[in-house]
Amino acid sequence: MSTVAVTGVSVAPKNSSVVVGSTRNISATVSPSNATDKSVTWESSNPAVASVSASGVATGLTAGTTSITGTTKDGSFSDACTLTVTA
Repeated sequence: MSTVAVTGVSVAPKNSSVVVGSTRNISATVSPSNATDKSVTWESSNPAVASVSASGVATGLTAGTTSITGTTKDGSFSDACTLTVTA
């Protein structure tokens, strides 16, 4: 069985908002659709504003703005969305 390399990732939605204490699902689409390893790791640029789980669920913690970034497992590709957290 041959390995199909990842060629990109796209995160959606690009801009979103959430109220403190609420959650928002962020999704990542890895290209190509038949890539061998389509796993993505998630990171918040400002973890005090919002945290993000391993499955891409962002939780608003305090009012502000942060970038939620999804990165392919091999680290070659990443994409981000802007999340605004409101009180």
